[in-house]
Amino acid sequence: MDHIFEKRKEIVYQLICDKHYVPMKIKEIAIVMQVAKADRPQLEAILEELEAEGKIELTKRGKYKKAERVLLTGTFIGHARGFGFVEIEGRDEDIFIPESGVNGAIHHDTVEVEVLPGRHGKRAEGVITKIMEHEIKTVVGTFEKSKSFGFVVPDNTKLTQDIFIPIERSKGAVNGHKVLVELTGYGSQTKSPEGKVIKILGHINDPGTDILSIVYGYELPLEFPERVLNQAERVAKPVSSADMEGRLDLRELEIVTIDGEDAKDLDDGISLTRDEERGIWKLGVHIADVTNYVQENSALDREALKRGTSVYLVDRVIPMLPHTLSNGMCSLNQGVDRLALSCLMEIDDKGVVVSHRIAETVINVRRRMTYTSVKKILTDHDPKEIREYEDLLPMFEHMEQLSGILRERRRQRGSIDFDFPESKILLDERGRAVEIQPYERNVATKIIEDFMLLANETVAEDYYWQELPFVYRTHDNPDPEKIQQLAVFIANFGYGMKGIRDEIHPKELQKLLARIEDSPEEGLISRLTLRSMKQAKYTVDCTGHFGLAAKYYCHFTSPIRRYPDLQIHRIIKENLRGRMNEERISHYQAILPQVAEQSSKLERRADEAERETDKLKKVEYMQAHIGEIFEGVISGMNSYGFYVELPNTVEGMVHVSNLYDDRYYYDEHSYEMYGVDTGRVYRMGQRVRVRVLEADKFMRTIDFTVVQGEEAENGITDSETDCE
Repeated sequence: MDHIFEKRKEIVYQLICDKHYVPMKIKEIAIVMQVAKADRPQLEAILEELEAEGKIELTKRGKYKKAERVLLTGTFIGHARGFGFVEIEGRDEDIFIPESGVNGAIHHDTVEVEVLPGRHGKRAEGVITKIMEHEIKTVVGTFEKSKSFGFVVPDNTKLTQDIFIPIERSKGAVNGHKVLVELTGYGSQTKSPEGKVIKILGHINDPGTDILSIVYGYELPLEFPERVLNQAERVAKPVSSADMEGRLDLRELEIVTIDGEDAKDLDDGISLTRDEERGIWKLGVHIADVTNYVQENSALDREALKRGTSVYLVDRVIPMLPHTLSNGMCSLNQGVDRLALSCLMEIDDKGVVVSHRIAETVINVRRRMTYTSVKKILTDHDPKEIREYEDLLPMFEHMEQLSGILRERRRQRGSIDFDFPESKILLDERGRAVEIQPYERNVATKIIEDFMLLANETVAEDYYWQELPFVYRTHDNPDPEKIQQLAVFIANFGYGMKGIRDEIHPKELQKLLARIEDSPEEGLISRLTLRSMKQAKYTVDCTGHFGLAAKYYCHFTSPIRRYPDLQIHRIIKENLRGRMNEERISHYQAILPQVAEQSSKLERRADEAERETDKLKKVEYMQAHIGEIFEGVISGMNSYGFYVELPNTVEGMVHVSNLYDDRYYYDEHSYEMYGVDTGRVYRMGQRVRVRVLEADKFMRTIDFTVVQGEEAENGITDSETDCE
């Protein structure tokens, strides 16, 4: 019967594809093909199926015609289970590619895809018709040896095929070696990709090999080229009187740096005095003058642009600039003369910058402070710490006061302040995760945050009105559909938002976060609010920063570790020196779009690598807690199960197959998982007790199961206190 149906379907499709065919309604097709009345339902089914496959389409007048072939070009994103998606620039929704339509494409290939709209009534599906370019040239994975050849299992689960390695191209790798492989052939649906080992990273059990694998997997450049290191050595000369010439001398000013205990790249110093007579705060934000050492288009500059940002991984920092500069001459170390670019602001008691000056300066940091130390002084009122820094106490008290004024001013205009729990993962000497400590924002971290934000805004506004080429930090308004979805979800908890029909004001989201503070659903709604917003990026147009409710914003305060800051320092200095002529303006207009785009891309790469290493070490940490019971909050949900986040920020999944008491189904509208027989419901934000079933380092996954009844009451282990 199926054979007859398929045969008839082919005949109908041939008719519609015939060059003499004109669009017809179903009745006309039936007459032309002499279809008996009894067979009309089958003809209808054939036409519906051809339409679902995207081969034919219905006109507005209800006539059938051959579908116009829609071919698009995009990036293929693989999935561990064989299917994938194609991302098309400018198109909100990806195109789903079933396993049968992948046709040999691998993750991150540039592909041509034929769109087959409307399948299953869901998102558009497609078939890959052509592979235009392979982006991935190298792969990190685990080597496995057989008698006459080897193969590498990729770390990236989106690469679903193992890589065949001829034995003579294995570089002597043995079972369990983590290796970097250069692809020499990309294979097909029926043939494995082929490659050669170009570097052995270490054995899978060696300390640090796991993170090194992520470093190479993300193509993060570890070593600096020899010429870059040599250039850094040459330029890192102590500050001389010639260097200071023409600069504003602020060495007598009381300047401090406030950073984490283990920070070595100190790029921002702070000074603050109070003019009581005028009712004015004089705030100085002094930033290391990195461009004095990193000249445009030098080997150092090209390497910094290639890196885009410093990357902070659990066990190492991969700096944007060599240590000679980042921890040496460019770092605002205590008690030494340093060149700086200072933003000197006069601020009234409402937090308004009434005047400012940006100047090339020379400074000498009085004290190198830590966040912990400043917190001990201002919050804990620790007598020992207060005695140690007695001479600086008035300035710290002023800093706390001004910080509060600036924060309140931002709050009034609608700035959104997400306060998610962060964590610091501690490793033992073998590189294994042994502790996860919560990292809390305190009075000192807030002071630095508030002062840096103000300097960034002040500099951005100054250069916007000068109409000079510049790199801004922008954050677009959220998509109205995503805000509508958020509004529907929070209505389940009894919350609402006003004025969301068109463009929402950040104040509405800020009010929502204030209303949910300290409620059980705070973490959940905060997370969903963040997910409904867009990613911040670097642009040459000043379109404003939605999350900060700021019209003007840039990144000015970290030129040691971020390239956009370094780039705008160069522009600012040329402008201060009166060199910003038509030729230089044209030069910057030509190069800045690429700088902004590349910096945004490299920032995302660094974020992903940092998240991946954190995830890896959290899995490793939980391997020591298999079988133990913890309390957590349901933080995410889909048809496969739900995610539970523990107080130590570790997140694991309760798969539906590990919910043993019932058959559970997911309701995507209410974000609920409900049991068919028991009627038990799991909701987003709900507190649950879970047992750790498995922690898989290769897949970076942690599996939980929910525990009920007496076991849940009595089963929390002592190690939960370690987790917190």
